[in-house]
Amino acid sequence: MKKLSIVIPVYNEAATIAEIVALVRSVDIGMEKEILLVDDCSRDGTREVLEKMGREQADLKVLCHDVNKGKGAALRTGFAAATGDIVLIQDADLEYDPKEYPRLLQPILEGHADVVFGSRFLGGGPHRVVYFWHYLGNRLLTTLSNMTTNLNLTDMEVCYKVFKRGVIQSIPLKEDRFGFEVEITAKVARRKLKIYEVPISYYGRDYSEGKKIGWKDGFSALRCIVKYKFTD
Repeated sequence: MKKLSIVIPVYNEAATIAEIVALVRSVDIGMEKEILLVDDCSRDGTREVLEKMGREQADLKVLCHDVNKGKGAALRTGFAAATGDIVLIQDADLEYDPKEYPRLLQPILEGHADVVFGSRFLGGGPHRVVYFWHYLGNRLLTTLSNMTTNLNLTDMEVCYKVFKRGVIQSIPLKEDRFGFEVEITAKVARRKLKIYEVPISYYGRDYSEGKKIGWKDGFSALRCIVKYKFTD
């Protein structure tokens, strides 16, 4: 039986982490699941919650950073520790629903894809109405990324990305923060991998609910689009 590694980068998510782990555990995918939680030096009690969960739940691997490094760095830690045949990224908040896993896994399991991106813009289900400027920025960044990669993605910045383990563990990654999204997109495009996109739902948060990405990350993404056009 194949195994799925679910990598969850975590930073200050004490309010939602137990619920998202329960949702991940409950979804039926017909595969063994390995859940890797990477705490990026949380300051709100998240680490203590994770350590307790790790002691009580054998299917969890809890990995911890002693200093805050960013989402990209947390993902690198999780990818290196993953042992499943397929690796999936899950955010620690409740914006993305693990019930989408079968849809995300299907192109890889059927032999069509090496990499799968979710898309919040293909009409796959409920989509919370939140920030217009975030939406516009996302579409702009996706368009600029597509211009440099020659892909036709609709949602480059989406959390849900799925990889064959051999693919993600063979790609050298450098970006510590949200620039990871641009970097991995450029690098899978350069390697001529088979990339699919599937529609997903989106239950977005606002800043009062703990949303973290901001305008500075948008400028960082622009820098990464230019950088990874010319470097690997």
